[in-house]
Amino acid sequence: MRIGIAILNWNGINLLKSHLKGVVDKSGDSTIYIIDNNSDDNSLEFVKQNFPQVKLISLNKNYGFAEGYNIGLKHLNEDIVCILNNDVEVTEKWLDPIRRKFKEKKNCIIQPTIMDFNNREYYEYAGGSGGFIDKFGYPFCRGRIFYTLEKNINQYSDAKIFWASGACMIIQKKTFYELGGFDKSFFAHMEEIDLCWRGFNKGIECFSSTDSIVYHVGAATLKENANKNYLNYRNSLIMLTKNLPLNSLLYVLFVRIILDMISVFRYLIIARIDLSLSIIKAHISYFMQANKILKNRDKSLKKQNYYKVRSIVYNYFLLGKKKFFSL
Repeated sequence: MRIGIAILNWNGINLLKSHLKGVVDKSGDSTIYIIDNNSDDNSLEFVKQNFPQVKLISLNKNYGFAEGYNIGLKHLNEDIVCILNNDVEVTEKWLDPIRRKFKEKKNCIIQPTIMDFNNREYYEYAGGSGGFIDKFGYPFCRGRIFYTLEKNINQYSDAKIFWASGACMIIQKKTFYELGGFDKSFFAHMEEIDLCWRGFNKGIECFSSTDSIVYHVGAATLKENANKNYLNYRNSLIMLTKNLPLNSLLYVLFVRIILDMISVFRYLIIARIDLSLSIIKAHISYFMQANKILKNRDKSLKKQNYYKVRSIVYNYFLLGKKKFFSL
């Protein structure tokens, strides 16, 4: 079973220098592709000179994460594709458990266990041991709720999850495109949750593989800042509007707006005016396009049982439940 590994890159030469050799050495007979978003830091030259076996897909501009993969994955020859960040360190035989899972369940989405590259005993923020959302669209993971990270003591086993992280997710190429690929309007952030939610509504399951381990640097391409905050809040609202059953949409959006405004005031209290403004900007952007999003909604069945808990905000901040097993 051949797997094509697609690494999206934009001015990430230093990350490629740190991690690409490990991917090449530890991925067996998999073909590795670099999808380059028009870098100007000699990334392509570095790959050509040092890794001639790696195939290059050069795009004519920076399309962002979502559309970059939508375009780039079309050039892969393999039936199964791995979407892998350029700041991920893989481990020996990390793809073997993935192959076993695909033999059991061909049409699915799989995420390895994602550990913190800089604090290696702990799960990493981007995906931990598999992702979930609450009723109002806030994401969390086995091993990570908000900014609380758990130490990996083998407390999780292979299981069905709701979403797989875009830092490292494996999917059949035909499934990716049958679902419409990533939503290019997202540009970056939340697009993998949106993709998995569309898959969930169509009966495609996601799984976490605990025997497959990768280490993610995290936030290496886009640091924690107002732009990232803006994309997360805006895209979350878009995702809810696209995927919720209509009879739940108005209520969920109403509550979500209230919770987001609480976040605005919280950031003001800690003197992060830039983050407060980014949330307001996200809501303005969302409402300017809400009518268009509603008109373009996929007419397929939207399932009600998409969430793990009603409110992760309530559980975390008011009840003090900081770990997944306490939910």
